[in-house]
Amino acid sequence: MSENYKYGLKISVLTEEDGGGFFVEVPDLPGCMADGDTLEEAIKNAKEAIESWIEAAKAEGRPIPEPTFYKDEEDYSGRLTVRIPKKLHKELVEIAQEQGVSLNQLILYALSKEVGRKETSVTIDIGV
Repeated sequence: MSENYKYGLKISVLTEEDGGGFFVEVPDLPGCMADGDTLEEAIKNAKEAIESWIEAAKAEGRPIPEPTFYKDEEDYSGRLTVRIPKKLHKELVEIAQEQGVSLNQLILYALSKEVGRKETSVTIDIGV
């Protein structure tokens, strides 16, 4: 393969019940994944999976997504505008009033709580 694709990896540790080792996903390439007994083996297998994914996409005429690169916090404004159904808006305002907080504070709290539940994983750029 002549192109130099640089896709990040999401690496998870497998439990002994799942066979142990490491499981690797390529978030930019839906369905592209690999595993291995060691981290090195899992990354090597992921490189092969990326190459196979791209070859299959080319053969089928599907577009190949560009790699997503790291963005610094400074690249984000912190502003989010969202349209929601009127009924949901009403319910959220009522809850915020009951709690004695602003609608923004209520939504920020709910989002922060949910994001805190997210599984921890590691993303590595392997230069493929």
